[in-house]
Amino acid sequence: MGKRIHGGDVSSFLLAFLWLQLGLTTARTSSAWRTLSGNSPAIIAKGGFSGLFPDSSFYAYKSVSLFSANDTTLWCDVRLTKDSVGICLPDIKLDNCTTIQYYFDKGKKTYVVNGANTSGWFSVDYSISDLAPVTLTQAIYSRTYRFDSAGLPILSVDDVVTQVQPSSLWLNIQHDAFYTQHNLNMRNYVLSLTKRITVNYLSSPELAFLRKIAPSFNNTKTKLIFRFLDKGIKEPSTNRTYRLLLNNLKLIRTFASGILVPKSYIWPVTPDNYLLPYTSIVTDAHKAGLEIYAADFANDNLFSYNYSYDPLTECLSFIDNGLFSVDGVVTDFPITPSEAIGCFSRLNKSRVDGKPLIISNNGASGDYPDCTDLAYNKAVEDGADVIDCPVQVTQDRILICMSSVDLIEDTTVTKSPYNSRFSFIPKLKRTAGIFTFNLTWNEIQKLKPIISQPFYQLYHFERNPRNKNSGNFTKLSDFLALANNKSVSGILISIENAVFMAEQLRIDVVDAVISALNDVGYNKTPSKVMIQSTDSSLLVKFKQLTKYKLVYKIDEVIGDAIASSIKDIDAFANAVALRKESIYPVNNLFTTEQTGLVPKLQAAGLDVYVYVLLNEFVSQPWDFLSDATVEINAYVVGAGVDGIITDFPRTASRYKRNSCSKLGSKKPNYMLPIEAGQLLPLMAPAVQPPALAPMPVLNASDVVEPPFPQVTPKGSVGAEAPPPKAPSPSSGQRRIASLFLALPLVTLSVIHLLV
Repeated sequence: MGKRIHGGDVSSFLLAFLWLQLGLTTARTSSAWRTLSGNSPAIIAKGGFSGLFPDSSFYAYKSVSLFSANDTTLWCDVRLTKDSVGICLPDIKLDNCTTIQYYFDKGKKTYVVNGANTSGWFSVDYSISDLAPVTLTQAIYSRTYRFDSAGLPILSVDDVVTQVQPSSLWLNIQHDAFYTQHNLNMRNYVLSLTKRITVNYLSSPELAFLRKIAPSFNNTKTKLIFRFLDKGIKEPSTNRTYRLLLNNLKLIRTFASGILVPKSYIWPVTPDNYLLPYTSIVTDAHKAGLEIYAADFANDNLFSYNYSYDPLTECLSFIDNGLFSVDGVVTDFPITPSEAIGCFSRLNKSRVDGKPLIISNNGASGDYPDCTDLAYNKAVEDGADVIDCPVQVTQDRILICMSSVDLIEDTTVTKSPYNSRFSFIPKLKRTAGIFTFNLTWNEIQKLKPIISQPFYQLYHFERNPRNKNSGNFTKLSDFLALANNKSVSGILISIENAVFMAEQLRIDVVDAVISALNDVGYNKTPSKVMIQSTDSSLLVKFKQLTKYKLVYKIDEVIGDAIASSIKDIDAFANAVALRKESIYPVNNLFTTEQTGLVPKLQAAGLDVYVYVLLNEFVSQPWDFLSDATVEINAYVVGAGVDGIITDFPRTASRYKRNSCSKLGSKKPNYMLPIEAGQLLPLMAPAVQPPALAPMPVLNASDVVEPPFPQVTPKGSVGAEAPPPKAPSPSSGQRRIASLFLALPLVTLSVIHLLV
């Protein structure tokens, strides 16, 4: 019991893990859940919606009813004041979660708590009236501080019941011995409390406390839950580690109806943060007649890389893996398990047509290096409707798929024999680079790809580090062949710097791409092809020569577009790709409003795609509750976009298949789109973000460009040909290039990391 599965059970793990990789969408033959009771798992909101608001505050508790399932249970960590009033606080030290030090600056004390000297401010030194002016603050500093000044008072358990009226209440009791030392009786408090209010769950990590109080709850509706802490910690009343207590579930069953364990007890991870085989603890608990609840769910935690930064995927792996289900989850973000249980469990994995169109961004680039065979194959497996290829050209005039024209950004070129081939070309980049046309295709194939890491520099967030250099680079012809043989509804060819290629490299990328598409028969199915560019002149030329769907990408954040600019776009494009912030402007990580761009463009007959949606919670404003699915729902249902461009097609594809999508007005509250700007009024005026400057408006002059230049042929693109030289830099530019040639390899590596 509690050990990793070996031998004959390995196949069971592999089956479960396969389901996890496929999106946890395997349908069951029975409608019953694999919980002990057969009912759906319980959702326990730890301190309310504590992932956003201060833990145990009125805002945190009240918002649960707005963003979560109606039957969500509210969790309260009970602390006793010196006049025996139970209050809800996440920490025994008040200075970690309140403003008490500003009211009682000399109140710091040192007490023994569970055998260790602990310094801080403690509830046992204050009466409930003493604490009246003290307010709650965010205890986790990586979360927003902007609700700390909202004047949220400390709530007693009775306050929570009367002010919030929860459908279900969970009290967690710790440090019974500490309160006894201060002549306070936690047992008497709990027994007195339960005579006047309903307590649905009562948990404690202290075995003696639960055994002592258990007889009073025989034949009641209150479930007693023994809480396991980290395996190496010693349980205070027995002095045995929780690891050892895990081996005696039968003993626990004599006084408790369930256990609460850290989620790592169920799905352990390796030191480098990948999933290990699940343990047998869930089935062992159920065999012993115990319910089992999993703790420590938080959307802004760094969980296993197997989940691709998607908290919904993680949650589903505990409740809908086809083999077992926990009986409940304790979470700081109750919206996510609400979605999982109500709309995303037991989904059919078949593709769903219609909106939103799911378009990959450099393949499944959140899981594998951009534009590699692995990224493209995973994008297809994950349910992308359209896979994309950003076209670049090599020195020997081969068209390839590469997310940047600068090889420094997505390859190991600076660590290769070609690390001296720098060029400084202001039309392409403000800094020197090693461009695709500086190397032949054979030379590029000798490099390794590098996975995109958009949040590594600021937050040290890594993507799939075991595969950060995996995969093979892809020629356009290979990409087209792959797409032709896969179940995707279309392809998107992205082309930038085409005028530069025409004027400086003498390459007509328009003709080259059309020729490549014709070679595999896309001229016969033009509806399957999209051409995207920020260059209107290029799209105009494609419109003259083909019937492909043309997407005008607006790479600046805009707040509006005048009628003439929209008319100009409609003359050459079928769709527009907008940045996220052009739809929901963001100020200091909070949305401020919803612009009217989407309906305005759609009224002109243009589809609207939003880019780039990511799973990492740091990419999302606080309004979207650190949940990529909430963000997708806002853009699809709230803003009405026609398509999503994303590094993580799996997340968007699963959203498209959710079982609540056709409920119309009967959708549950947690699947309603977040209203932009709704959090700002909850802040004190002094800490509200300053007003945004007026956003730019798209004018006709921003859209219309000179005609695409004629190209003087110089060999055929796509075939082996004498390589053209990169444009000659000016004398000043040549000195910069020479400087880079003189830099040692180690310096170039540093430059690579900083670019």
